Amino acid sequence: MKIATFNINGVRARIETLTGWLSQAQPDVVVLQEIKTQDEGFPREPISDLGYNIETHGQKGFNGVAILSKLPLEDVSRGLPGDDSDEQARWIEATVVGQRAIRIAGLYLPNGNPQPGPKFDYKLAWMERLHRRARALLDSEMPVLMLGDYNVILEPRDAAHPERWSDDALFQPESRAALRRIAFDGWADAVRLRDPDASRGPFTFWDYQAGAWQKDNGIRIDHILLSPQAADLMIDLGIDRDERAKDKPSDHVPVWVDLDA
Repeated sequence: MKIATFNINGVRARIETLTGWLSQAQPDVVVLQEIKTQDEGFPREPISDLGYNIETHGQKGFNGVAILSKLPLEDVSRGLPGDDSDEQARWIEATVVGQRAIRIAGLYLPNGNPQPGPKFDYKLAWMERLHRRARALLDSEMPVLMLGDYNVILEPRDAAHPERWSDDALFQPESRAALRRIAFDGWADAVRLRDPDASRGPFTFWDYQAGAWQKDNGIRIDHILLSPQAADLMIDLGIDRDERAKDKPSDHVPVWVDLDA
């Protein structure tokens, strides 16, 4: 089962980018971030024509997440538990059943800039809610993937120029520590599981400004965390870097794992 995450940065604006990649890469399951549309505005037909079931958790003009799956989606839930007043569309879960059942949690973690300030406080509070939900998912003892745009540069090697991010919410000690606390409960970073000794990168995001792509001035903020049961099933991992060089690209590229499922 090939499972991917892709921050599409506006699904209606980049529907051809998305369907082109889906046709070429043939993932079984995809979580999308920043769909930037309400549920009723999601361009379903071009995606369903490729054989995907679609579940969305949208929001007008901002945020928004979705799950696309060639396999049936069961027990779908929307919204990160822990704050009923939170109206931002950043979390969606479902179970996918192939050879075995896999729980998929797709997320778009808050950016947090500018920091310090209310947006950074919201980011850290959201991450504390994420920590509680992640523990509950581990307690299920089923294979679980939490994947998406985490908006956290976890280590200096995850940025081409880490010193340039010293004042950014993505690289603050509090953000990094919050993600480490989650991982230390037993989650495996799929990229580091595959390549633990890399001294630089790989990257998953290149800004549209200042020639970041051409200079390979990238960062890694799109992460796939695997529960122990999911990590045991991992066969392969990839980052579809070439998508960033195509016409009308997202500033993120897809990251995927292949599981024996």
